[in-house]
Amino acid sequence: MDIITDPYALQAQCLAWRQQNVRVGLVPTMGYFHRGHLSLMDAARGQADKVVVSLFVNPTQFGPNEDLAKYPRDLERDRALAEEHGVDLLFAPETSAMYPPGDDTRVEVPTLARGLCAKSRPVHFAGVARVVTKLLNLVQPHVAVFGQKDWQQLAIIRRLVTDLFLPVTILGHEIVREPDGLALSSRNVYMTPEERAQAPGLQRGLQSARALVSAGERSAKAVREHILAYYAANVPVGRVDYVEIVHPENLEPLVEIGPAALAAVAVQLGRSRLLDNLLLTT
Repeated sequence: MDIITDPYALQAQCLAWRQQNVRVGLVPTMGYFHRGHLSLMDAARGQADKVVVSLFVNPTQFGPNEDLAKYPRDLERDRALAEEHGVDLLFAPETSAMYPPGDDTRVEVPTLARGLCAKSRPVHFAGVARVVTKLLNLVQPHVAVFGQKDWQQLAIIRRLVTDLFLPVTILGHEIVREPDGLALSSRNVYMTPEERAQAPGLQRGLQSARALVSAGERSAKAVREHILAYYAANVPVGRVDYVEIVHPENLEPLVEIGPAALAAVAVQLGRSRLLDNLLLTT
């Protein structure tokens, strides 16, 4: 496995593969790999001849009071895991390489970045869109794989690719979970034992909501209140950031639950901000 830190060297290698009719897959990450990241790499391997994984803790998607400085990092461990999973190229640039002096271009998808996580993280998705656009232009992959845990991010990236006519297929990969249902996240390491014991309640609350819908409930307000009550009873150490029932494509809040409905939640447990979601209808 090759490790590249220079964006132009990355672009040159990927263009050379393209000229050789090699199918390229990209997995953008911020590192500190867990089984969720590794499953994205495996999914990309099934879609491409060459797999590129980017490892870059992107500063533009962190707000002033967020955990940029403390975000977990372990390059040597990540390098070994990527190599074990057949990654061909690991791109691990410095911040100065991705944002050189004078860098001033912005990329935003405002209609999809105004609710859910954007309410408490107003700069986050502009930073995500900016760095993902850079990575897609550098690698020019045939396919890029993103996890579905951050459903809003996935929707924004799909819209970005559509609106800018970028020739890449965006694949959403199902959430990878611990045996007790907790969605895997690099930030899970922040939790205390008490917080970790309650964290699976996020998914259990969503499953309970889906059972309510399956039994005939169609009021989005009633389903939302059901989830909130479940969290109050079963995740008492958590502070709810949001619980929303939205359309899975345009992320607009729903009044009535129809054929397409997504429950999306964010809960702060100590230092860990946990995301989860579940389609309520299939």
